[in-house]
Amino acid sequence: MAGGTHESKSETALDIRKLSKIYDGHGRRVEAIRELSFTVRRGELLTVVGPSGAGKTTLLRCICGLLEPTGGEVLLDGVKVIGPPRDLAMVFQEYGRSLFPWMTVRQNVERPLIEKGLGRAERRAVVSDALAAVGLLDSHDAHPWQLSGGMQQRVAIARAVAYRPGVLVMDEPFAAVDAQTRADLEDLVRGLWRHLGVTIVFVTHDIDEAVYLGERVLVLSDRPTVLLQDVTVDLPDERDQLTTRSDARFATLRAQVYRLIQQAKEGVRSRPADSPAERL
Repeated sequence: MAGGTHESKSETALDIRKLSKIYDGHGRRVEAIRELSFTVRRGELLTVVGPSGAGKTTLLRCICGLLEPTGGEVLLDGVKVIGPPRDLAMVFQEYGRSLFPWMTVRQNVERPLIEKGLGRAERRAVVSDALAAVGLLDSHDAHPWQLSGGMQQRVAIARAVAYRPGVLVMDEPFAAVDAQTRADLEDLVRGLWRHLGVTIVFVTHDIDEAVYLGERVLVLSDRPTVLLQDVTVDLPDERDQLTTRSDARFATLRAQVYRLIQQAKEGVRSRPADSPAERL
């Protein structure tokens, strides 16, 4: 079932309330995020863009419980996040550093399941399903260093999927792969999202990728980060690289997000979400 038609869509998976993060140290005080608030519906695929250095990774680390906010809070299923939640998984940009080179593909995907307490038979079935979902079942006994960059990132995605999280957070996961592999991985993510109904928060620098993947695009301001605009992506739920990217509406949305990014670089702080001036 598509994430966009999930019957529990109106339920809130993530609730970010007036989140602030300030870094103090070495005689410097850097305000990374300032009272940032937004929600993510259960089963939604949300993309996040903003200028370089705008605090996107800081935001994700707060969501994942890896950083303590200076102010505000993050709620996952209504529970305040005070450490890494069990129902959340993260896929990083640096996939090579997140995989254990001495372990096989299967062992890498299985490792979090051992820590989760799953029995051997269940782990084997779950790992096989996850590897099949990303097209790597035949490579289960290979080691990461024997695989291409795109295949290594598929292993990282399979590991996250196998964990069966309620929320999957992805921090620029395709930035280090070539354009063709990136397109394949984008379609893989949308396919997994539609099949599994998982909530996804996907950070990217690529405006086209943000529009192609997301149901909504959050555009963040420059530092200190606030929400510049929340853009609804009203493209058909069924998408493909050729038809969708050739759609006039795709071009319009891409231009809208691009203009907002330029405004963010120029120091624009905030504007009403989906304001009439931006609905083209």
